[in-house]
Amino acid sequence: MHAIYPDGIHTCLARALGVDADLSVRTATFGESEHGLTQSVLDDTDVLVFWSHALQNEFSDGVVARVQQTVLSGMGLVALHSAHFSKVMKLLMGTSMTFKWKHGEHERLWCINPTHPIAQGVPECVELPEEEMYGEYFDMPKPDDVVFAGWFSGSQVFRSGCTFTRGLGRIFYFQPRHEEYPVYHNPQIQRIIVNAVHWCAPMLRRRTLECEAL
Repeated sequence: MHAIYPDGIHTCLARALGVDADLSVRTATFGESEHGLTQSVLDDTDVLVFWSHALQNEFSDGVVARVQQTVLSGMGLVALHSAHFSKVMKLLMGTSMTFKWKHGEHERLWCINPTHPIAQGVPECVELPEEEMYGEYFDMPKPDDVVFAGWFSGSQVFRSGCTFTRGLGRIFYFQPRHEEYPVYHNPQIQRIIVNAVHWCAPMLRRRTLECEAL
């Protein structure tokens, strides 16, 4: 991974997002106190771009609950690749978030919802010569929209780009990128992630949802 992302995946993503003058970007990593996701940080975050992998089970349950509640209150979440199996996504989705997988296949990422804002400026098909195969059945709730579908050289298919709403928060799950492959250096993949950040940004003033007596 270090040969492809010498400064870390978080830095690669931050640079790609930082090109957009409308975005103010900062990073947080697992090794920081509270994984860098303190309540004050989350309160000051419109959209959390979240990638996790090998340390999923070591993620603090307290931070997981904090992220979930902040999403329900209106913060956007862009969950990338193996973040599907994070405690955060399992809690927000309420399912096992399991599927088939295999290393080292060619992927064609098809845009199947070209009018969606996340698809703007993205070609009909993005070729990814090397990618980790994710295959159906994907045990997730029915998405609000499926924007991208992946086809792999082993003939598997996958719902690769899906949107959800939880409480007041918008969520986009995006499959491409394994740490062994330079997918996040691909300009089209970067464009999709930037679009997703804009789409997931809060539509309403953030607030805690509560039962109200009338």
